[in-house]
Amino acid sequence: MNCLLIEDEPLAMLRLSEYVRRVPFLHLAHAVDNGWDALTILKNEKIDLIFLDVEMDDVSGIQLLDALPARPPVILTTAFDHYALKAFDLKVSDYLLKPYTFDRFLQAVIRVQETGVGRSNDPKTYLFVKSEYRLVKILFDDILYIEGMRDYRRICLKNEKIMTLETFGQLEQQLPVTQFCRVHKSYLVALNKIESVERDRIMIQKSTIPVSLTYREMFYQLIGRSEKLG
Repeated sequence: MNCLLIEDEPLAMLRLSEYVRRVPFLHLAHAVDNGWDALTILKNEKIDLIFLDVEMDDVSGIQLLDALPARPPVILTTAFDHYALKAFDLKVSDYLLKPYTFDRFLQAVIRVQETGVGRSNDPKTYLFVKSEYRLVKILFDDILYIEGMRDYRRICLKNEKIMTLETFGQLEQQLPVTQFCRVHKSYLVALNKIESVERDRIMIQKSTIPVSLTYREMFYQLIGRSEKLG
């Protein structure tokens, strides 16, 4: 999901940008400190999710929302809880009260994602990848996991393995975010193929796949666990 951050507090913007970068299916498209720049971006580019500060010097977040007849999902961020009722009236996706934790941020993002925004809204059941000189059709349900091997990605299927030069980012854009999760810089797994998880180690058939610190929180949230086991 392409994200637009609208925040006029430098420290709050820094924290929010860091949180966005930690979530594999979010892409930080733009970060601006005023509503006018935001309006220009929304007019000219496709934005999937807005993080919007309520109180800004030029145009308030509420005024900006009122000026947008059609808009992508919005998550409000504010230090004041008295905007909650107005946020409900404006039908925003969530309301983050500063200072919010990464866990709370992640809950808001997953709520948006589960409503059908971004990759999870893709009705397809397959993708095509380039392997040598061929385009190979791969069913989502056949994928066990994808492993990075230097310049290549090895797509491990139920009955075969396919090598491709496509990046993890290119593959993730084609995969449903509710079914697949990056768990390590070198691994992406199919959640429904996981047999067990023990001490940050995923078992899929006879393969053991590590869960790294970078992706740990996201992974455990997606499988319905707020913290790791062991």
